[in-house]
Amino acid sequence: MENWWANALWSLTPSVIIGAFFWFVIRAISRADRTERRVYKQIEAEERAKAGLPPKQQPPAQSPAAAEPAPVEETPE
Repeated sequence: MENWWANALWSLTPSVIIGAFFWFVIRAISRADRTERRVYKQIEAEERAKAGLPPKQQPPAQSPAAAEPAPVEETPE
């Protein structure tokens, strides 16, 4: 019984390490994408200003309920 806790710890260690590594990789990818999009928008705004174009219009924010299609009502035949 004295080795039970050590065995449990050694059994879970690889899963925890791989999970933490996966989390860091996904987090880094997400942050890089967010930064890239921000820089791209800034460059696009600068180029539009150089060309004498108006600033790009931001689409209106939609609520999650508005994004879903309306339910279709069936009529009895």
